[in-house]
Amino acid sequence: MITKLTLRMDDNLIASAKEYSAKTGKSVSRIVADLFEIIKNEKMGREDSLTPTVRSLKGILKGKELDEKDYRKYLAEKYL
Repeated sequence: MITKLTLRMDDNLIASAKEYSAKTGKSVSRIVADLFEIIKNEKMGREDSLTPTVRSLKGILKGKELDEKDYRKYLAEKYL
């Protein structure tokens, strides 16, 4: 369930958060949610906790036969 949360912060802090948001391509809500997730993991004593973004990517290439040659080919196609 997604619930709305209102935060009251200094104008300069909000401006910085929006600037960081634009730079990283993440919404301010996502940044705050990631921070809360990190706090929750620390509270539970998880030393190896992953951010939500990293956790969503974990195992995505499992079973794939990829090596450095494949990566170089991808970069060549993308930038050349």
